[in-house]
Amino acid sequence: MRIAVLHDEPRAAPRPDEQDSLDQARSVARHLTAAGHEPMLLPLGLDLAAARRALLGLAPDRVVNLVESVGGTGRLIHLAPALLEELRIPFTGARCAAMFATTHKVQAKRLLAGAGLPTPAWVETGREPQPDAAPGRWILKPVCEDASIGLDDSAVVEVGDIHRLPAILAGRAACLGDEVFAERYIEGRELNLSLLEKGDGVEVLPPAEIAFEGFPPGKPRIVGYAAKWEAGSFEYAHTPRRFDLPAMDGPLLAQLEGLARRAWSLFGLSGYARVDFRVDAGGCPWILELNANPCLSEDAGFAAAAARANLAPRDVLARILAAAR
Repeated sequence: MRIAVLHDEPRAAPRPDEQDSLDQARSVARHLTAAGHEPMLLPLGLDLAAARRALLGLAPDRVVNLVESVGGTGRLIHLAPALLEELRIPFTGARCAAMFATTHKVQAKRLLAGAGLPTPAWVETGREPQPDAAPGRWILKPVCEDASIGLDDSAVVEVGDIHRLPAILAGRAACLGDEVFAERYIEGRELNLSLLEKGDGVEVLPPAEIAFEGFPPGKPRIVGYAAKWEAGSFEYAHTPRRFDLPAMDGPLLAQLEGLARRAWSLFGLSGYARVDFRVDAGGCPWILELNANPCLSEDAGFAAAAARANLAPRDVLARILAAAR
């Protein structure tokens, strides 16, 4: 098949996460070639008319949608599936509505809470805290960015007067140049489950836990930007991914799988996805967010979970392509 690999338009001096996006596209193209397909790399920027002409000219049988941001912002990520839906070209991954809902973290939390799925309390910019918002530790997150952009130790704040949170949010937004919200910080374990479409259903791949090794007292146990992208940092070296979880976690993992499946159905996800959890000291799980197009690079978490399920990158791509609509 002729397959267009749609990816972020690279900047002249990309950040590490942006370079990883381009490396992912090249890696996927290599695996498609090895499988006998004819891949064509195609960047997507803000010139949607040019992208439309390029897609019509290529006339691909399928599109692998790897776009993580458009014009340098995750807020526009849904434009990629929107364009492909308009052109009626079968493509991999989430549809436009699902991509928008999962990328807009506040919207995702509203939908999760409305469906009775556990997600930590939150406070939005420009709105008074809800009655269930309480003093304590909160984490300030960009509303529409992925890849842990804007997350570092300073994003975790101790709030004594909950009514000060709107002002704190305004200050953080001014610092980052982006809209942010506050989420109650859950002290505990961090786990994630990768999901891969299979026939008419979805397969939940082996769960992974991010270990926080040697973190000094008081240091936030978060997977921030440094932990993901800064190879020389303490966080990068001390947050390994592990799959060998103790047998006593069996009931918890079954609960996480059930929640992940419900989230998949709630958002109408397709192809593949990942659900990130925190588990508090009492053993209660909380859904932090959903990633409707997790990275497919060989060294990324999705590929690692697939490998634990004896699925090679070529197998994963074949399944994702089979689910393209």
